[in-house]
Amino acid sequence: MPTPAPHNPATCPGCAAPDLAFAAHDHAHCAADALARAHAITAASGARLTPVRRRVLEILLEDHRALGAYDVLARLAADGFGNQPPVAYRALEFLVEQGLAHRIQRLNAFTACAHPGEAHAPAFLICRSCHSVAEAEAAPARDALAHDAARLGFTIERTTIEALGLCPACKDQA
Repeated sequence: MPTPAPHNPATCPGCAAPDLAFAAHDHAHCAADALARAHAITAASGARLTPVRRRVLEILLEDHRALGAYDVLARLAADGFGNQPPVAYRALEFLVEQGLAHRIQRLNAFTACAHPGEAHAPAFLICRSCHSVAEAEAAPARDALAHDAARLGFTIERTTIEALGLCPACKDQA
């Protein structure tokens, strides 16, 4: 995979102000832009966005929500792509490896990356009610954790930050 562009939270409304990631927006444009970026990223890396991989990405892009592999598989089967779990898992794994999707450990689910092609390691803000997912800038938290770890002689190799709560829409309904 080619070196992704550095992530710039200042130019990323969803990271600079995560509440905007839950706001109403032109989702069709959002999804179309992500698909165009996915084609460019995979072409640049020499990888192929096969029809199954593309359809899985389209499914993830339908909403800013996390979906389990079996939810994706059910949609693939309905679209005629087969109903064998490896079909979904391989496509999801490819999308994660290419930086087009993220795995949400807390939910054992996947979500489309809000910033494909950018080098970033976001904190995930997960709505416990509707499973909406937003990416927030995590560098300050990661830096503080790395500082404390170094003070204790510990070397961090990987960090995943997932925060569980309520998105604005679900909070208003509660």
